[in-house]
Amino acid sequence: MDDASAALVVDARGVVTGWSEGARRLTGFSADEAVGRPVRDLLAEQPGSGATRPGGPPLPAGVVTARHRDGHAMTLRTEAVPLRGPGDETAGFVITAAPADARETSLGGTVFEQSSLPVSVFDTEHRFVRLNAAACEAMGGSEETLLGRTFLDAAGRSEANRVIDRNMGTVAETGRPMRDETYSQAGADHGRRAWDVEMWPLRDTTGRVTGTALAGLDSTEQHGARRRLALIDEATTALGTTLDAVRTAEELVALLVPDFADFAAVDLLDWVLDAEAPPPRDDLDIVMRRVAHASAGPDAPARVVPLGRTDVYPPYSPPAMALREGRAVLARRGEPGFDRWMAEREPQSLRTEKARASRIHAELAVPLLARGTTLGVAVALRNLRPEEFVEDDAVLAEEIAGRAAVSVDNARRFARERATAMTLQNSLLPKVRPGQAAVEIAHRYLPTASAAGIGGDWFDVIPLSGTRVALVVGDVVGHGIPSTATMGRLCTAVRTLADVDLPPEELLTHLDDLVTHLTADERDDVPELGATCLYAVYDPVSRLLTVAAAGHPPPALLLPGGTCRLVPLNAGPPLGVGSMPFEATELKLPEGSVVAFYTDGLVDGRGRDVDHATQELCRALTVPAGSLDAQCDVVLKHVLPEEPGDDVALLLVRTRALGAGQVAARDVARDPEEVAAVRKWALDLLSAWDLDDISFVTELVVSELITNAIRYGETPIRVRLIRDRTLICEVTDSSSTSPHLRRAHAFDEGGRGLLLVAQLTQRWGSRQADGGKTIWAEQALPRR
Repeated sequence: MDDASAALVVDARGVVTGWSEGARRLTGFSADEAVGRPVRDLLAEQPGSGATRPGGPPLPAGVVTARHRDGHAMTLRTEAVPLRGPGDETAGFVITAAPADARETSLGGTVFEQSSLPVSVFDTEHRFVRLNAAACEAMGGSEETLLGRTFLDAAGRSEANRVIDRNMGTVAETGRPMRDETYSQAGADHGRRAWDVEMWPLRDTTGRVTGTALAGLDSTEQHGARRRLALIDEATTALGTTLDAVRTAEELVALLVPDFADFAAVDLLDWVLDAEAPPPRDDLDIVMRRVAHASAGPDAPARVVPLGRTDVYPPYSPPAMALREGRAVLARRGEPGFDRWMAEREPQSLRTEKARASRIHAELAVPLLARGTTLGVAVALRNLRPEEFVEDDAVLAEEIAGRAAVSVDNARRFARERATAMTLQNSLLPKVRPGQAAVEIAHRYLPTASAAGIGGDWFDVIPLSGTRVALVVGDVVGHGIPSTATMGRLCTAVRTLADVDLPPEELLTHLDDLVTHLTADERDDVPELGATCLYAVYDPVSRLLTVAAAGHPPPALLLPGGTCRLVPLNAGPPLGVGSMPFEATELKLPEGSVVAFYTDGLVDGRGRDVDHATQELCRALTVPAGSLDAQCDVVLKHVLPEEPGDDVALLLVRTRALGAGQVAARDVARDPEEVAAVRKWALDLLSAWDLDDISFVTELVVSELITNAIRYGETPIRVRLIRDRTLICEVTDSSSTSPHLRRAHAFDEGGRGLLLVAQLTQRWGSRQADGGKTIWAEQALPRR
């Protein structure tokens, strides 16, 4: 033994039985003075309860405070080795002691002291027994101040430290080593550090666990790298889940707080949120609107700007610098621009000396850039965690902000295209006039809110001659502006063909040719056109409904008795297929029947059964409603899913009928003398209808139309008068030659009849039918 170490022997009772020369030099007591005394009498401070255990050494392994012979206290590090007696019983202990600050001279001790890894030794009560220099640095104290203290007392009672303490207890109880990874506050620099911790039991020569050892590997950089990769990976799925700019901003701040920042906010330029706003101007002060923010807790920075309000960023502020330079800007306390900005932003309550600890000390501002366009800025602040933002944080923030910016820009583009398509579609959809003579109308159009965009669903109600009405509903394949433009073309074409008064099947044939030609004329980079259409004509005089469809679902028919069914149709192929005929179906309807025309968005969709949905439609139509308009709402409520995947057009039609007292007809022989008889018949009829005020014009119109039919038409000839909202005069003959207006010269004896009819009536025209044509003219009824 050298001067710095000592050895002594104690029996099982703790009485000194052997004393080395080194013990004399270390303590000043001679062998005669020490032998025979309890070893505890040599201590200046008695160990606390629990420091030793029954059958164990009388002194705890680790650090004790002994008393020198001259009276001063000494801090010693002790170790005890048991001595075995008969029957393998403990007969005593050999105790070695050395000054606590003595340098290790053994190879193992040198490795322990000089290890770059923090290594600590604890007794079974989790008190520090030994620490190397790296462990003292990690704990933020010297060995003298840490020895004898418990781990939790020295490291703090955070949840991470409690886990380590519990694991040390498990190691001491089970005798099995454990590994753990923790992320907690360090003691020296008050920063958060990540550690890979390994714990193993320490045993004496008998195999009994006498303590635990703990070694830690600082994995803060690796933890930060993994966390950055995890944030980027999380951003891939968490950002841009919807085509909503505000929702994307909320997802971004939720991603940053609390793992990355104590407070985060996203501000967007106003024009980003307004699909029709003009491009931004280059102003000295930048005005932005707060769309999302989040705090890590009650002690995080306060929300200075309310959601939805605008904020002004002066040029020296970090957000303005980030927008101006197009890169992430790091700022910290002590920098003039940051301190000036915080002095203006922080609430008055944080300007007191008492509240300085909770002040913001670091800021990271990142511009939201997408496709060369600046959309806004994301701001991250720290005040709860002591670490400042570093360059790696700026790189990570730029990566995440870039992904968020692309999603915001996608939402902006979608909103702009949607607004454009809606404006175009609203201008193209028909303005259905109420009060149709033939039918009562109610309708709904619901554009989809899905990412696919506005579709090409449309409907129309077109008045025809003879109080008839054309009912149209169609659906263009695709979404967005192209499908809306195609819908406009088809809507215009149908109105043009309806004005010619073609039968439904012939009209669809012409419409099919038009779509085929449009498809052939489109460029290669434009998707192929396609559409479905249903065209129906209802005649309130005959109560006939004639329907033809091109790939469109059949209408539902609700009879006055409450029975509802689908109209059986031989639906042809969708428009654009070509070379396929279309067939018409005729039904005679009771007055008051309700016919439901709709697009497939009402009954079709992902995961929906079309047959079941159409049955729901029929059941919904039978539900009592106060009006036809209310019936539309009932149908949508019962049939439409909560989030439709496609546009929906619904047109409900209640049929009317003209009674016998409103319609009169007679056959006309092909004899010029018949003209006078027809005039008299018409005048008598007008008198019965109390329409004598328009008898002169009616007499002239009837005369001219009958005269033309007799002179240029073929038998049979028939005349019909219809009294509804107007007075309609129709003359039908079997000739297919249509009349036309011509300008008569001064000395011509004829050629003025149709010109007079056109000038004296509201409108006139002709329509072709099987076996002939009909010339018709409408007159306004006198006001009563």
